[in-house]
Amino acid sequence: MTDRVIVIDHPLVQHKLTLMRQTQTSTAKFRQLLKEIGMLLAYEVTRDLPLKYVQIETPIASMNAPVLAPEKKLVIVSIMRAGQGLLDSILELIPSARVGHIGLYRDPTTLMSIEYYFKVPHDIEQRDVLIVDPMLATGNSAVAAADRLKEVNPKSIKFLCLLAAPEGIKHFQEQHPDVQIYTAAIDERLDEYGYIVPGLGDAGDRLYGTM
Repeated sequence: MTDRVIVIDHPLVQHKLTLMRQTQTSTAKFRQLLKEIGMLLAYEVTRDLPLKYVQIETPIASMNAPVLAPEKKLVIVSIMRAGQGLLDSILELIPSARVGHIGLYRDPTTLMSIEYYFKVPHDIEQRDVLIVDPMLATGNSAVAAADRLKEVNPKSIKFLCLLAAPEGIKHFQEQHPDVQIYTAAIDERLDEYGYIVPGLGDAGDRLYGTM
């Protein structure tokens, strides 16, 4: 782990990730686990959100109590389609966050990412962005998403995934050394098809039952 790659090794995260990896885990269970683990990951990614203090009344007394500072405006950007599972869980924690979508698919021959959709809030230059995608494999999709987002000049960018391969981390950091990566695990390597080993298979297929 470095200051640019943060592995979230909380026991609950690691336990749920192990369940997600298993072949026998059903689509419904996989979807539920992704929701649960996404919320746990979101706690860590948002640890640096600033607070301000406001005067409130409890049933007993007045007090100055912390609330999120309204000037910290977040956009959660999902790399479609698998990123939607992480997006939904984070929105349960931060319902006021705005949402963006980047549609990318991987060319099966070149493994390069091809964009087919891009939609983000109009005021994104005033907002901090969290890109979400379960897998950082070759890194091509993550790099393409960060490239595209930097064109619209957000205040900052972070990247959140469940699993990362060393090759993907290296590629992403070469292109975007300023973007922090948050992940639950760094696996061994990529196979010849660009899948993470040991991994958990295709996250989108397992999430939506399209294996």
